[in-house]
Amino acid sequence: MSSNTPRRPVRDLRFFLTVPHACSYLPGREATTLFLDPLESPVPGVYDSLALLGFRRSGRHLYRPHCEGCNACRSVRIPVEQFEANRTQRKILRRNADINIRVMPAHFVSTHYTLYADYIRQRHADGDMYPPSREQYRTFLTLDEPYAHLMEMYLDGELVGVAAFDQLEHGLSAIYTFFAVNEALDKRSLGTFAILRLIELSQEKALPHLYLGYWIEECRKMRYKQAFTPLEILDGRHWRQLIR
Repeated sequence: MSSNTPRRPVRDLRFFLTVPHACSYLPGREATTLFLDPLESPVPGVYDSLALLGFRRSGRHLYRPHCEGCNACRSVRIPVEQFEANRTQRKILRRNADINIRVMPAHFVSTHYTLYADYIRQRHADGDMYPPSREQYRTFLTLDEPYAHLMEMYLDGELVGVAAFDQLEHGLSAIYTFFAVNEALDKRSLGTFAILRLIELSQEKALPHLYLGYWIEECRKMRYKQAFTPLEILDGRHWRQLIR
């Protein structure tokens, strides 16, 4: 995105709150989500500004948690020039040196959906995205905007993973990653590999950050994000380094 894109002040935007619903991450809790007015398209400038305030994108919607009495969901990002892969991450990069990467616009591709549907059935049959459908996939991960991209991962010419990400003016934003699930590929840690490649892509594009979405200390599924250090956390309106 160009830094010359005109910005519309955040105070001029309209937002809506959802009704309280069951939290997807912490059992027994209710969640409320703050959404940008659906009539407001997530255009450059608006999206850049809201991302700095902890908003994420799902399809055409920009949102962030807004739960009364709970601040468990914390926005995190990696300052990519300070990142140094640890021993485990270096092994993952070497293990996947034979995977070819290709970046494309976030358009619908049937082979992507087939891989996604199998991933959801095998890894997230107890989650909100089960059962998968083509419409659900299109709504979630495809978008005809210049900032929306898909990173394909190929092994011996076969698609084994896809990572959706956005390019903002101040970094890349990792949206969602899905990959083939089988015993041989499980050893490759493709989810971690995708993040490592997005860090490299951010560095190549001279973008300062990779946004990883929300980190919840109490949620086991979110703990993998702590392995990427240093990690910055959004504290109010300011980003600070998370010291662990």
